[in-house]
Amino acid sequence: MNFFLGQLSLCDLLISTNIAPNSMHGILQNGSHISFWGCVLQLFFFGASAVTECSLLTVMSYDRYLAICNPLHYTAIMNFPLTYYLALWSWAAGCFCSSIAEISLLQLNFCNKNIIDHFFCDLAPLIELSCSDLRVVKMEVSIVTIIFCLFQLSLIILSYICILRSILQISSTTGRQKAFSTCSAHLTVVSVYYGTLIVLYTSPGNYYINLNKTLSFLNTVVTPLFNPIIYSLRNTEIRRAIAKLLMKVNLKCLQP
Repeated sequence: MNFFLGQLSLCDLLISTNIAPNSMHGILQNGSHISFWGCVLQLFFFGASAVTECSLLTVMSYDRYLAICNPLHYTAIMNFPLTYYLALWSWAAGCFCSSIAEISLLQLNFCNKNIIDHFFCDLAPLIELSCSDLRVVKMEVSIVTIIFCLFQLSLIILSYICILRSILQISSTTGRQKAFSTCSAHLTVVSVYYGTLIVLYTSPGNYYINLNKTLSFLNTVVTPLFNPIIYSLRNTEIRRAIAKLLMKVNLKCLQP
């Protein structure tokens, strides 16, 4: 699990460094400039990071399924070669899906409009600048989204159904709490990440454009910031260190 957490942190770092600096500059300056190829590269890395994170969350749900539903064979199944292959598959899936969007985008013709009504180069506001027929591009993007994102979300839901059934079969309350604590952090991250994605890409763009911008900001800046915090709080040593730090701060405040 720690290996997958490292991959997830690397993915969050890529999203933050790709989106946050230019976005903050644009927000503070009420707009910013970016070249066409700079926008294309930003879109590629954003799409690759987003799909990779979805894939890693799916892999981590499978890891939790093995740990809870098949604990005696966990170390034999989830060995180091398999973890590396699963991580490599996640990154390859992200690059592949993002490449499809990039190829579709480069086939479009762009007219005189060059102002993106967003704080970064997302695909939806970018293709709206094109004067080409967008039906084929939107269909390709929808197919890729359904196959990868919704299919992986279905695998995560199926994994947690099996996990919940196994937890309910545990007789002791302590055992159930321990089993649930091993996947609570992952379940929180999945709920936040997929919740924002579903609202973001299913709401009507014209009516909810301000909502889309807010959710995009949460998904690209806030969520990568809070993911390490969520996973760190389930670590006993980190919780103890935070408790000691808070006690020291309270003692200093109580001193005359």
